[in-house]
Amino acid sequence: MNNVQLIWKMLKLVKPLTLPMLGAVLLGVLGFLCAIGIPVIAVMAILQTTGMYAHFPLSWVLGILLCLAILRGVLHYGEQALNHYIAFKLLAIIRDHVYTALRRLAPAKLDGKDKGNLISIITNDIELLEVFYAHTISPVLIAFFTSLILLKFFAHIHIFAMMIALIAYLMMAIVIPFYVNHKGQEIGQKNRDEIGNMSSFLLESYRGLSTLLQYRAGNKRLEQMNERSDCIEDMQGQMKNIEATQVVCSQLLISIFAFVMFIVMYIFYLQNQVNVYHVITAVVLMLSSFGPVMALSNLANNLLSTLSSGRRVMAILEEKEAICEVTGQPHISFDDIHVDDVTFAYQQDDPILQNLHLHFDKGKVTGIIGKSGSGKSTLLKLLMRFYDPLRGVIQIGQTPLTNINTSNMRHMFAYVTQDTVLFHDSIENNIKIAKLDATSDEIQAACQKASLHDWIMSLPEGYQTPVSELGSSLSGGERQRISLARAFLSQAECILLDEPTSNLDVLNEGIILKALQNEKERTIILVSHRESTMKIVNQTIKMDQGRVS
Repeated sequence: MNNVQLIWKMLKLVKPLTLPMLGAVLLGVLGFLCAIGIPVIAVMAILQTTGMYAHFPLSWVLGILLCLAILRGVLHYGEQALNHYIAFKLLAIIRDHVYTALRRLAPAKLDGKDKGNLISIITNDIELLEVFYAHTISPVLIAFFTSLILLKFFAHIHIFAMMIALIAYLMMAIVIPFYVNHKGQEIGQKNRDEIGNMSSFLLESYRGLSTLLQYRAGNKRLEQMNERSDCIEDMQGQMKNIEATQVVCSQLLISIFAFVMFIVMYIFYLQNQVNVYHVITAVVLMLSSFGPVMALSNLANNLLSTLSSGRRVMAILEEKEAICEVTGQPHISFDDIHVDDVTFAYQQDDPILQNLHLHFDKGKVTGIIGKSGSGKSTLLKLLMRFYDPLRGVIQIGQTPLTNINTSNMRHMFAYVTQDTVLFHDSIENNIKIAKLDATSDEIQAACQKASLHDWIMSLPEGYQTPVSELGSSLSGGERQRISLARAFLSQAECILLDEPTSNLDVLNEGIILKALQNEKERTIILVSHRESTMKIVNQTIKMDQGRVS
C-alpha cells in the first residue's frame, strides 16, 4: 500500500478517541497563537516606547505578554498530555488487534513466518507508531488551522503579505516533507526490515549458542552479525543525512521568506500603501509564525521509520487467514473419523498426501507408521484442522470438519507434538494449560499416567518448580512427559500423539503405553517409528509417500 492508503488506515483507528483528539488540536492552536503573539506584542511594547504605536498603555501590553507566556506553557502541557493519552491508548488497541490477528492466522500462516521479525513487529514497530499518533495527527491539524488564522492577520496587513506567507507555509509543510519522503521512503522500509532480520538473527544465535561453540563457528557468526549491524548503521546514517538536509532547507526557507517579506513590504511602504508599523509587524509575524508548519516539516524524517513500521503492522492486521474459524453451527459429539480421498500439499507442486482414505474407530487405538516425510505428522495437523485439504474431506461422524464450530472441534482433540512448547512458569501451570480449572489431585493423576509424578516430587519445589524459557532446564524426555501429562489431563475424547515416546527410555515408555491402553473411552491415534510402541494398537496404518501401503 502507498503512504496515503496507509495513513488513511491508521487514521481510522483514531475514531474512538475523536473527542480527545479535537481537544488536543484546540489546545495546540491556542498554544501556538500565544507563542506567536509574544514576539508580536513585544514589538508593540517597543513601538510604544518610541511613540509609534500608542493604542494601549504600556502596562497593558506587558500584562498581555505575561498572560500569553503563562498560557503558552499551560496549553502546551495540555496538548501533549492529550496526545500521549491518545497515543498510548491506541498502542494498546493496536496490540490487541495484532494479537487477535496472530491468533486468527495461527498456525497455518505463521508456520513460515520469521519469528524474530514477528517479535520486532509486536515490540519495536508498534512502539514507533507512537510518533504518528502523538506527534503527527494533531500537529498536522494544528498547523492547518493556525496557518488559516495567521493568513487572516497577514491579509489585514496586505494581500501580498498573505500570499507570501501562504507560499512559505506550503513550501515548509508540503514541499520539504514530500522531498524528504521521496528521498527516504525506500531506505526507511529497508531499515525496518533489516532491524527485524537482525532480531531474528540474534534469536537464532542465542538459541543455537551451544552448537556454535561446539563447532567453533562463533567467530563466523560474529562476523555476520557485525556485517548486519554495519548495514543498519549505514542506512541510519543515510536517514540522518536526509534529516540534516531537511533541517538546512527549513532554516534557509525561513530566512529567505522573512527577507522577501521585508523587501515587499518596504516597497509598499515607499508607495505609502503601508506604514512602518505594518512593515515591522509583517516581518516579525513571518519569522515567528513558522512554528506549526516547521513542527510538521520536522516530522518528515521520523515518519520514514514510523510509516515503514505502520506498513508492517497493517500487513499483519490485513493478512487473510488460511483457515477461517467456524461459528454458528450446531454442537456435535465426537464419533468415528473418516478421511475420504484427501490430497494435501504445503506447496502446490509437491503433494504430501495423495488420495488418502482412512477410518479411525471411536474408542480404539490406531497406530500410524512410515518413513520420515511420508505425511504422518501432516495427517495429524489436518485432523486438528490446522490446514484444510486441497481435495477430499475429513469428517467426524457424518459432519465435515469445515462444518463444525472450531471451538467444539478443538475441544475434542488433545495433540501431543514432537516438539513440546513449555512456558517460563511452574511445572504445575505448564500442565494446567490443558485444563485451567484442574485440581491438584487431577494434575497428579495425569502426571502419574505420564510417569512424571515421582520425578516432580523429587525436585526441591515439587510442582511449583519453575521451568526456564522454552523448557531449556529440562531434558527432552521430561519435556515430552509434561506434554503427555497435558493430554491425560485434558477432557479431549481423542488424543493425537506424534512420536510420544521418542525421547523416553524403555521403562517409561512401557508405563506410558500401559496408561494409554487403559484410556478405554478415548480414541487414540499414535504416530511412531518404534515397533514397540505399536504393541498397544488395535489397528496399524502404514504410510508411504503420502499413501496408505
